[in-house]
Amino acid sequence: MNEYLFSGLRVLDLATVIAGPAAAVMLADFGADVIKIEKPGTGDIMRQVGRTTTMPGADSDYMWNLEGRNKRGIVLDLKTEEGMEVLRKLVAGCDVYITNMPFASRESLGLTYEDLRRLNPRMIYASLTAYGEQGSERGDTGYDMVAYWARSGLMDLMRQHGAQPIQGLPGMGDHPTAISLYAGIVTALLHRERTGEGGMVHTSLLANGLWSVSAIPQGIMSGADIGEYRERRRAPRALGRAYECADGRWLQFTMVRTEELQLLMFDAMDAAHLLFDKRFATDQGRSENSEALIEAIAGIIELRDSDEWMARFDAVRVPAKRVGIVEEHADDPQLWDNGMIVPAEDDGFEVPAVVRHPINIANVPKVEPKHPPKLGEHSEEILRELGYDAVAIRAMRERGVI
Repeated sequence: MNEYLFSGLRVLDLATVIAGPAAAVMLADFGADVIKIEKPGTGDIMRQVGRTTTMPGADSDYMWNLEGRNKRGIVLDLKTEEGMEVLRKLVAGCDVYITNMPFASRESLGLTYEDLRRLNPRMIYASLTAYGEQGSERGDTGYDMVAYWARSGLMDLMRQHGAQPIQGLPGMGDHPTAISLYAGIVTALLHRERTGEGGMVHTSLLANGLWSVSAIPQGIMSGADIGEYRERRRAPRALGRAYECADGRWLQFTMVRTEELQLLMFDAMDAAHLLFDKRFATDQGRSENSEALIEAIAGIIELRDSDEWMARFDAVRVPAKRVGIVEEHADDPQLWDNGMIVPAEDDGFEVPAVVRHPINIANVPKVEPKHPPKLGEHSEEILRELGYDAVAIRAMRERGVI
């Protein structure tokens, strides 16, 4: 009996940066043998991403520890025939092949789905792109902050009126896209189990950005007045915003939507009198005088620390929430209690803990986090499994193939 759900499943991870490798991590977490294939010299640029100016500075390659864990690693120079021969042998015996290689490179190297299905018709070929498999933007380069965040329209809508669009955060679109890619792979594996057929699955950063913002374009395509919608978003809403406390933390009241909750909220603020002010006594009045109500609420909230406010609101079950800050996550018991963050206890990890993906199945165990491979750490081991002897492996190493 296999110890894990995907024990015995072999996955080739030829993707780079975040979304593709993150989907491979999910498969590895449920027991798949994931082989990370990297180019000679520097390997996946994910090994260096944590040291870029757009990321928090640290002494470790923490993004590689996040996205490379629970995998084995081999270096292959795919510009050589020997390297391609090794890859073809790996493809012939794999279950899943994950790639975000540009189409031009796939075509020139013979690594399209049509090319590889001849070697292994039962394989699931998982293709990740920036803008989709078809259309004029098919070959354009794009990262999540461009394809997911900007091109989808999220960047335009997620800002205050009159403010310039803000950049997204690294990985913000990649990780949701990774879940979509994983879902496609698992669906295709179920299809293969039932029919014996392999196949190709694909998703894109743009498709996932569109899905994230889909409530709005779906309304537009259904005849909604987007001009009126934009105008409503410009108008300040007293309970559709955050307020700053005395300690500099912010409270969010968006879910305080009923008359009962509003009364409880204002009572907890010692400000029930505001709801009896003729300007604020009705929904229409609160809407017409929202700026005055915002000013009144802000003047009250700024008088106390967020801890005191949260105690008051929790006592009467008002769904206010303190806006989280990432500095607190490492010590947040809610995240640890639910396995969202777990200790990185395996020797070789450069980080004390890792963030886990959000897929959980009660009776399906996960592999405990294992350190990510050093560049080419398992090259010889994997080649021996393919039937190469010590002499052939040494020769390939001398020629820079591995």
